Amino acid sequence: MNLLFAQEQTSTTVDTLTQIYSDKWSGAEGMENASGFVQMMASNDLIFVVLGVSLIIWFVLLFYMIKVDRKVSDLEKEIESEKS
Repeated sequence: MNLLFAQEQTSTTVDTLTQIYSDKWSGAEGMENASGFVQMMASNDLIFVVLGVSLIIWFVLLFYMIKVDRKVSDLEKEIESEKS
């Protein structure tokens, strides 16, 4: 008997939370006044935003690795020229 009463209270609590936060989950209001970039990001699925940020991070890392490789190559050439 007590188990049934506890289950009814739990489902009521979940429904109350859903009602309270339902307007916050539906999306941001007032997007008409936002900038074009913000509107574009909000209109697409978030997976494309995550993909874009991920690609930017990968390209920056690639650029950094190429830059460090060139510096290391220059240092190796300088060390070999000093040995000769």
